[in-house]
Order: sequence, then structure tokens, then C-alpha cells
Amino acid sequence: MQKPSVSFLILLVLGLFLVTAGCTQNQPDVATSTSGSTEIQQETYTSNETLVAFVESAAAYVKTNGKEKSLAEFNNPNGSFIRGELYIYAYDFNGTTLAHPVNPEKVGVNRLDEGDTGIYLRGTIDAVRNGSGFYRIKYVNPTHNRTLESKLVYGVSIDDDWWLGSGIYTGPADQSPMQ
Repeated sequence: MQKPSVSFLILLVLGLFLVTAGCTQNQPDVATSTSGSTEIQQETYTSNETLVAFVESAAAYVKTNGKEKSLAEFNNPNGSFIRGELYIYAYDFNGTTLAHPVNPEKVGVNRLDEGDTGIYLRGTIDAVRNGSGFYRIKYVNPTHNRTLESKLVYGVSIDDDWWLGSGIYTGPADQSPMQ
């Protein structure tokens, strides 16, 4: 058997070093702090796929457990349908809140006449009326110092009477008024 040449071994070690260095470098979308620089952190947001899966899992929960038990779980601020920024809310198609674990004082309240909330709610109802849909809104993000952010909501119709949904924040909102 022939011994590998020194140049081959150097190339092998150099190649392993380069591969290892490439595997451990910082991801391109994450800024790091170096001396004399200002640290900028890339915000992380939930994916659309995660949002859809979360809402669909809540719809499946309704099919298994019925409306009453499901609404009790969706209203529970410590329940299984609150995960970070994601939480399930439920409305009837007339705009009355059936479940809202973050704003429990709104349960039983028709919100169609609540300014921007009514506008968003009407848009979401229109998007959901035929089964499921997305709708983009501007909403205050309580996890980011209550700043106004763009939020993508996804909802599904449970039956002809009510629907449920959730939303994900997608970054800073355009400051122009909603149409």
C-alpha cells in the first residue's frame, strides 16, 4: 500500500479545517457583537406553516371534544392553546367573541363596531366564511413593548355559526391608516 504524500495530507487537513469552519460560522441573518460595534438582533417570527398547523389542531380538538369543552379550553389562559405569541380565539359570524384567552373581558362582546378591531374582524370573517383563510392586519404586539406590528391571521370555519383563528406577528407595521 502506498503512503499518502505530504501535500495530500496538507490538502486533507486544510479541507477539513475549511469544512469545520463553514459549519461553525454565524448564520447570515443573525448579527453578532464585536468590540466597537452596535449589536443588532434579528427578530424571530413564527412561520405561516406553524400558524396553520396550530389553528388546524384547534379545529381538530373541537371535532373531538365539542364546542363547550373546546371554548373552555380556548379561554383558559394556562391552557394547551396558548404557545408563545400563538393563542386561539373564537368568534361567531356576527362578530361576538366566544373565546379569547388574552382579552377575557371581550368574551360575549360583539366587536364589529370597535374601530380598527371591527374592520379587521369583518375582513377575517370574509376570509374565513368559505372554510379557511388568511387576512393581514395591524395590531399591537404585547411582547414587543406594545408596538404596532403587521400580523397575519388565519382562521377556519367550524360550522355555519362560528369560527376560530390565531395570528402571527410579521414585523413592523406600515404606519398608514387601514383601509
